[in-house]
Amino acid sequence: MSTKKDSYWIPLADLMTVLMVIFLFMSLSYMIGIKKRQVEKDNLIQEFQNSKVDLLQELRLEFKEDFNTRWNAILDTSNLSIRFVDERILFDYNKADIKEEFKTTLAEFFPRYLKIILQKKYADKIAEVRIEGHTSTEGGYIYNLKLSQDRTRNVMEFLLNQDCYKNLDSLEKKRLEYLMTANGLSYGRSLDRNGKYTFNSNDSADNSKCRRVEFRILTTSDDLIKKAINNINK
Repeated sequence: MSTKKDSYWIPLADLMTVLMVIFLFMSLSYMIGIKKRQVEKDNLIQEFQNSKVDLLQELRLEFKEDFNTRWNAILDTSNLSIRFVDERILFDYNKADIKEEFKTTLAEFFPRYLKIILQKKYADKIAEVRIEGHTSTEGGYIYNLKLSQDRTRNVMEFLLNQDCYKNLDSLEKKRLEYLMTANGLSYGRSLDRNGKYTFNSNDSADNSKCRRVEFRILTTSDDLIKKAINNINK
């Protein structure tokens, strides 16, 4: 009887061993999968950061001789925005027509700007290129909203009449038309004397800094983050 009992328990023990080995392999596979997805997430985030740094460096190198000495423009490193801040050359007071001096600046700036943002390496990194118009805090918000919208629309129209745009191939034109938007923001993002948003600083607005035109690059960081989260949740 004892022999039969022993022969029964030996296969059962072997079965438990096999199950434990299978469970171990499943656990290891799961841990390896998590590690792999974490690496993919880290790589995506690093790729986004590298692209943003590359864009910033290219903008700085391309325009460093022009920002302060010729155009009185500022590169905001926090949001990839180029601010044209010399209100004397942008528009006449309460007018939307571009002044001749600013037309000259835009004609010099835009071809070089296009060479950077239309590079193939940024094709899936740039989500939008905004032309933003900002006004002073004088007058009503809605009045300034219309004024800023008229100004950015005129800037857009001027740029798309330049040879650098007309000479693009059809695919590049479609891409640029997809990326570029004209946004009039009234005085909703007014700046204080230190160039900080008054909404955050709670300081009074400096109208000489509020009147400006910005070219802002928005990256596809949101898409990259969503992709990373999806990879983790798989």
